[in-house]
Amino acid sequence: MLIRLLRTYLRPYTRLLTAVVALQFVGTIASLYLPRLNADIIDRGVALGDTGYIMRTGGWMLAVSLVQIACSIGAVYYGAKAAMSFGRDLRAGIFHTVGGFSAREVGQFGAPSLITRTTNDVQQVQMLVVVTCTMLVMAPIMCVGGIVMALREDVGLSWLMLVAVPVMVLAIGLIIRRMVPEFRVMQTRIDTVNRVLREQLTGIRVVRAFVREPYETRRFGQANADLTDTALRVGKLQALIFPVVMFVFNASSVAVLWFGAFRVDAGVIEIGALTAFLQYLVQILMSVMMATFMAMMVPRAAVSAERITEVLDTASSVVSPAAPVADLPGRGTVELRHVEFAYPGAEAPVLRDVSFTAVAGRTTAVIGSTGAGKTTLLGLIPRLFDATGGSVLVNGVDVREVDLDALWDRIGIVPQRPYLFSGTVASNLRYGNPDATDDQLWRALEIAQAKDFVAAMPEGLDAPIAQGGTNVSGGQRQRLAIARALVHEPEIYLFDDSFSALDLGTDARLRAALRPVTADATVIIVAQRVSTIVDADQIVVLEDGAVVGVGRHAELLETCPTYVEIVESQQTVGAAA
Repeated sequence: MLIRLLRTYLRPYTRLLTAVVALQFVGTIASLYLPRLNADIIDRGVALGDTGYIMRTGGWMLAVSLVQIACSIGAVYYGAKAAMSFGRDLRAGIFHTVGGFSAREVGQFGAPSLITRTTNDVQQVQMLVVVTCTMLVMAPIMCVGGIVMALREDVGLSWLMLVAVPVMVLAIGLIIRRMVPEFRVMQTRIDTVNRVLREQLTGIRVVRAFVREPYETRRFGQANADLTDTALRVGKLQALIFPVVMFVFNASSVAVLWFGAFRVDAGVIEIGALTAFLQYLVQILMSVMMATFMAMMVPRAAVSAERITEVLDTASSVVSPAAPVADLPGRGTVELRHVEFAYPGAEAPVLRDVSFTAVAGRTTAVIGSTGAGKTTLLGLIPRLFDATGGSVLVNGVDVREVDLDALWDRIGIVPQRPYLFSGTVASNLRYGNPDATDDQLWRALEIAQAKDFVAAMPEGLDAPIAQGGTNVSGGQRQRLAIARALVHEPEIYLFDDSFSALDLGTDARLRAALRPVTADATVIIVAQRVSTIVDADQIVVLEDGAVVGVGRHAELLETCPTYVEIVESQQTVGAAA
């Protein structure tokens, strides 16, 4: 998964990566040449007292060092540029994929996990690319070049390399083998912490209302402790790596000086050559140590790559057909034919054999008890998810055959939980129509009974709106969401219990103001209150996912016991109040 991900998203930056390899190669060769020059200074300059030779060779060393520094800077610059671009493209790819998900796929992964995969997981893979460009490219060149140069200095000490390098690789490999499963557990527990924290922040009013702070504190504490325990286990394993590396590093240096001293005493090699051999051994072990950084990062990056690829490889259950219909004749007719919908793994379908037709110029209301499937039914029309049986038609065409943009352009939806984005009143309303004028926005606000409170804000249309609309009341959020749909001017209006937070007077005024605006459109309203839909041209009554009555208010009072029960229950509650 990791290799596939890197290959796909690094392909556009082949030139940058080629420049990194070239610069790292030149810089590493330069660093390998420095110990040889240093040995010459010792053996031919210091030993013989030749100051001129020392100065000339020292000048060469300075020039070679400048080349090495320049190449290192260039390699880091181009490597960082490639890595950051890779991270940007990968995040954009995940965002684009998630943006095409239906409600089913979003629910499958969960919002906290999708956020973690887009941020933390991408960061892990991006850091791997950075380290690869700055260290891994250099490591094999330095290792191979160091071995060749060390053998040129003295073959007799080469057996020390054959001992030191395998010992280091084996020791680090055993540690990393234990780290891989811990990294996988860590990413899952990061998801858990994000999920718990998101739930607590979103439901903070409920937590306080039921005095559940101690319980939620313990719940977060447990999730936090689990993540901490995993991180500590990983940290302890990581902490072992550097002592092992330094032990092998220092033991090898001592061995070179110990055995090299005997060879110098015997006249086999000179002091400068021994110094160079020690420096080459240090460079070889340094390259192994740099590979250690990679060895620590690869397992975690591999786990993150699996999680990212899982999202990228998940196809949305709602996609445009191969030959989509873009031109829909007629205006706003919605028809459901024997529709059935069941969630994956559910024992029973949410909707069963639902059939009715909603036409332009008429208001169709859907009512039923909680859990009857009203919101699910409404979500099938704009294809938030697809029916598992039967068909949903708009203007006589099955929505699964319609181009998604063409379908959504004809629909204005006000969801059960109206969501406002951070920005201003105007920016939220213009989600319905980016080209809408201020006059159009004020007109929509007036119809939605929101003009008064927006006008009372000091900034008016430029008044700030917090994320989720948390700085306005629930009723104000609903009215702004309704105004946003009105700005869109669609053929089909879908109101999903969009008047529940309004008082009866505001509800009545809003519905009266909507009638002339929606006279030529199809209006489908999901409601809990009978008073909201009493004047509807057609009322569809749902019970346990099935249609048990269709007609006007007066007709249903005579023919549908379920509707009568709903009406009487609300009258009883109203009388009691």
